[in-house]
Amino acid sequence: MKLLLILIVAALFSFGCSTAGPFVTNVSSAGPGKLLIEKCQVELNAFVGYITNKDCTSNTIQTQ
Repeated sequence: MKLLLILIVAALFSFGCSTAGPFVTNVSSAGPGKLLIEKCQVELNAFVGYITNKDCTSNTIQTQ
Protein backbone atom coordinates (compact mmCIF):
# COMPACT_ATOMS: atom_id res chain seq x y z
CA MET A 1 0.00 0.00 0.00
CA LYS A 2 2.84 2.40 0.82
CA LEU A 3 4.48 1.68 -2.52
CA LEU A 4 1.25 2.51 -4.35
CA LEU A 5 0.93 5.79 -2.46
CA ILE A 6 4.54 6.72 -3.27
CA LEU A 7 3.98 5.93 -6.95
CA ILE A 8 0.83 8.08 -7.06
CA VAL A 9 2.58 11.04 -5.41
CA ALA A 10 5.56 10.68 -7.77
CA ALA A 11 3.21 10.62 -10.77
CA LEU A 12 1.48 13.80 -9.60
CA PHE A 13 4.79 15.64 -9.30
CA SER A 14 5.84 14.53 -12.78
CA PHE A 15 2.79 16.26 -14.29
CA GLY A 16 3.89 19.72 -13.14
CA CYS A 17 4.46 22.84 -15.19
CA SER A 18 7.03 23.03 -17.93
CA THR A 19 8.30 26.01 -19.90
CA ALA A 20 9.70 26.30 -23.36
CA GLY A 21 10.75 29.21 -25.42
CA PRO A 22 11.12 31.91 -26.35
CA PHE A 23 8.90 31.49 -29.35
CA VAL A 24 7.78 34.09 -31.87
CA THR A 25 4.11 34.56 -31.08
CA ASN A 26 3.21 37.56 -33.21
CA VAL A 27 4.55 39.39 -36.26
CA SER A 28 2.79 42.57 -37.34
CA SER A 29 3.42 45.76 -39.28
CA ALA A 30 4.78 48.72 -37.34
CA GLY A 31 4.50 51.19 -40.20
CA PRO A 32 6.19 51.54 -43.58
CA GLY A 33 9.28 49.30 -43.71
CA LYS A 34 9.05 48.12 -40.10
CA LEU A 35 7.98 44.88 -38.41
CA LEU A 36 6.96 44.37 -34.80
CA ILE A 37 8.13 40.98 -33.48
CA GLU A 38 6.73 39.66 -30.18
CA LYS A 39 8.42 36.72 -28.41
CA CYS A 40 7.06 34.92 -25.35
CA GLN A 41 7.87 31.87 -23.27
CA VAL A 42 5.13 29.27 -23.34
CA GLU A 43 4.24 27.49 -20.12
CA LEU A 44 2.28 24.23 -20.19
CA ASN A 45 0.57 22.96 -17.07
CA ALA A 46 -0.10 19.36 -18.11
CA PHE A 47 -1.90 18.58 -14.86
CA VAL A 48 -4.84 20.86 -15.70
CA GLY A 49 -4.18 21.21 -19.46
CA TYR A 50 -3.61 24.98 -19.40
CA ILE A 51 -1.19 26.90 -21.65
CA THR A 52 -0.02 30.45 -20.79
CA ASN A 53 2.45 33.00 -22.17
CA LYS A 54 4.93 34.76 -19.89
CA ASP A 55 8.01 36.98 -20.09
CA CYS A 56 6.98 38.60 -23.39
CA THR A 57 9.30 40.98 -25.24
CA SER A 58 8.70 43.11 -28.33
CA ASN A 59 11.27 44.23 -30.91
CA THR A 60 10.88 46.47 -33.93
CA ILE A 61 13.06 45.72 -36.94
CA GLN A 62 13.64 47.74 -40.11
CA THR A 63 13.01 45.94 -43.41
CA GLN A 64 14.27 47.02 -46.78
